[in-house]
Amino acid sequence: MSRALLFSLAGCVWLCSLTAASAAVQTKTIKYKAGDTECVGFLAYDDALTGKRPGVLVVHEWWGLNDYARNRAKELAALGYVAFAADMYGEGKTVEHPKDAGEMAGKVRANVESWRKRAIAALEVLKSQPQCDSTQLAAMGYCFGGSTALQLGYTGADLKAIATFHAALPTPTAAEAQAIKAEVLVCNGAADTFIPEMAIQSFKKGLDGAHVKYNFVNYPGAVHSFTVADAGKHGNPGMQYNADADKDSWEKLTALLAKAFQTK
Repeated sequence: MSRALLFSLAGCVWLCSLTAASAAVQTKTIKYKAGDTECVGFLAYDDALTGKRPGVLVVHEWWGLNDYARNRAKELAALGYVAFAADMYGEGKTVEHPKDAGEMAGKVRANVESWRKRAIAALEVLKSQPQCDSTQLAAMGYCFGGSTALQLGYTGADLKAIATFHAALPTPTAAEAQAIKAEVLVCNGAADTFIPEMAIQSFKKGLDGAHVKYNFVNYPGAVHSFTVADAGKHGNPGMQYNADADKDSWEKLTALLAKAFQTK
């Protein structure tokens, strides 16, 4: 057999293995209610795996549950987790303009109790999935979604890990900080003008006071939305992709999950 033919056959085998691996990740839309709000979430899992496995709640940016959040859920599913992307606005609403996004996120943030209940409702959906080990849970999010993951932690939700990326950092009360059960990862852009230094220090002080275990990572030169490849499309220099920060923050997330769930 010629060397060229051998390489050709090897290439076919490699491509087939990739196709089989990607085909194993299944997705589906799940409708659920958060109070009176009709929500449309997105589930991703690897059906090549058997038995229950850890679940990760993914919360979207202020744009709503768009393809970015869905793709992150699929990436987590490919790593062996059950991932559920929440719909925090209801009815699967998404927006494109920053002004609209600010208004949508602002409405949710205005009522902290309702905000947290929406996050809890999404977590319950994740826990109810037959593939999910409801004792092994984490929450993560981007921008508005990261703040939401923290708010969920402040309720005392039974989470092993919380991760945020370019997120606002709501200051917990002493009781809320004490309620956090998870190890926390905060990935922040050091040049992000959307996140005031005062807010960062207040957040850290709150967690320090309750002896919460956390890792605060500040990426030099990174601005808001540093994990989003097309962040620059809005023409705002304060919202730009940073490949190095994106790669490193994802690696830190996967390391945190592996540690929290003792999967490695």
